[in-house]
Amino acid sequence: MSAAPVPRRSFPARVWALLVAVKDGLALLFLLLFFTLLFAVLTARPSAAQVRPGALLLQLDGFIVEERSPVDFLSAFLSRSAPTGEFPSRDLVRALDAAAGDPRIKAVVLDLDRFLGGGQVHLREVGAALDRVRRSNKPVLAYATLYADDAYLLASHATEIWVNPMGGAMLTGMGGNSLYFGDLLERLNINARVYRVGTYKSAVEPYTLNGPSPEAEENARALYGALWEEWLANVRTARPRANLALVANDPVAWLEGQNGDVARASLAAGMVDRVGDRFTFEERVAELVGADAASDTGYAHSQLQPWLRAVPTPRSGGAIGVVTISGAILDGAQGPGTAGAERIADLLDDALDDDLKGLVVRIDSPGGSVLGSEVIRQAILRHKVRNRTPIAVSMANVAASGGYWVATPADRIFAEPATITGSIGVFAVLPTFERLAAEWGVSSAGVGTTPLSGQPDFIGGFNEPVDRVLQLGVEHTYRDFIAKVAAARRLPPERVDALGQGRVWDGGTARQVGLIDQFGGTRDALAWVAAQAQLADGAWHAVELGGSPSTYDTLLRQLFTDETRQQEGGTDVAGFIARQQQVAVQRLAVELERLAGRRGLQAYCTSCAAAVPGTLAPSEPLQWWTSAAEVLRGLFR
Repeated sequence: MSAAPVPRRSFPARVWALLVAVKDGLALLFLLLFFTLLFAVLTARPSAAQVRPGALLLQLDGFIVEERSPVDFLSAFLSRSAPTGEFPSRDLVRALDAAAGDPRIKAVVLDLDRFLGGGQVHLREVGAALDRVRRSNKPVLAYATLYADDAYLLASHATEIWVNPMGGAMLTGMGGNSLYFGDLLERLNINARVYRVGTYKSAVEPYTLNGPSPEAEENARALYGALWEEWLANVRTARPRANLALVANDPVAWLEGQNGDVARASLAAGMVDRVGDRFTFEERVAELVGADAASDTGYAHSQLQPWLRAVPTPRSGGAIGVVTISGAILDGAQGPGTAGAERIADLLDDALDDDLKGLVVRIDSPGGSVLGSEVIRQAILRHKVRNRTPIAVSMANVAASGGYWVATPADRIFAEPATITGSIGVFAVLPTFERLAAEWGVSSAGVGTTPLSGQPDFIGGFNEPVDRVLQLGVEHTYRDFIAKVAAARRLPPERVDALGQGRVWDGGTARQVGLIDQFGGTRDALAWVAAQAQLADGAWHAVELGGSPSTYDTLLRQLFTDETRQQEGGTDVAGFIARQQQVAVQRLAVELERLAGRRGLQAYCTSCAAAVPGTLAPSEPLQWWTSAAEVLRGLFR
């Protein structure tokens, strides 16, 4: 007896079944992704419960900055690596000061194996906090494969400096070469039209010359010389036994004395205390703070972010607002980490109705858009006029050009000896292609009703009225800049003009010539504002306008950082040189993009930006083809 035939489903029924299966599969997938993301959020967000007695471990895998930039998820996802680490100096100082007085923390460990650097002002602030930890009778231990200038400035404040046997300490000093494109643009028949005021406004020289002008070279020598002397003074104070003169001034003789062994040469010169690998270093830390077999380091420790969440922040007394202007000043709402003028103005305006007893403006910017700088200045002035509260400016590594423009409403300006400031000047650079077009048989012709009809003509070239209009606009803006500084600093305009002309000053000289009022950091500025507002000690607290990074940002950093840390290690001398080559390629892209970018009048200091590590650094691992694509995009968009 044969089995009954199984009825076949109709075609629509089969399609429906397929759609239901796809729907169920997608629902299951999204449910799985949801719970995975929920688990990641719960585990990745730093918690105060993760604080354990032992060492405070500071893994500084990146730059010390004034303000951390938000994570670009798409860039991080496509590159499969974490964005360059950024550690706000104020977070590090707060963590170290809390560690100095907390019995749970027995030592501080500086892991500088992947440290990329920071400005001298930030490094000094963190170094001073490390000194306060040591004065509380708690050791500070530093480890790295290679210590370059910035890493060594931090490490010099440690009780014990450890170095990997394959590394050492190398000092390069301040300064270096810049890129100049005068001959290249001439060969390409591209005309870089420059409009500027300022004998020392060297920002435009890369597009017109093949080397620095005598005035620019004079200014650079004075600036870098002062910054290097400041670096040497800081390190000599922190580590008087180190033979800095030998290491910095005669590196060949220094290394020949130890047959090229950089680590042993560093030990012999008193630059480091111990030579040993990471395992040996971790055993040493375990001796001091206690072992922890479950820890990835082998010793008991707490990480930075959980520790910060466990550190209480003052909330009693009167509130003093702190607004941060960090990075290049742009016209839009960019940032944090970039000084988007609209965003910063909105932060200030939103705080107009808050009961703030005063305002501190923290500036770490080489300037940028003149229009953006004025938008921020006007927002600061609204606080001064409407609320009649004291306003102080605290300058970090750099507050030059537009960065000084926005400082002019202040009642008092604080800076450090290593602060870079001044650069009072204005410029604009616009490329035209009339010679290149003529070479290829392209011409531009037509009729107009006024001298400005059809202008500016980037293919046919600018006519004389356009050139004159642009130059007159630059000269007017410069006179406006001079007038604002003269009124703010109570100086004759002629004196400000002599101090201006685009010249850059170190903080020590700037104080002598009257561009700043006194040395000090954010703490000093806050204390001054509190005194002006008649607030007693302990009767006020600082409020950051803009708040802290979101949970989303913290989660993305956590998701990408751990894998990257496992893939990348420290670097030796050759690796350090390769890294500098990478930064040079990035600088090429930035310079050409600045020429081709659509920007208005600029109050920007290129030499200031180049003097602060991280300002021109890529936000993700840079490949040569991405740099080339950026250059071409900038030139031909």
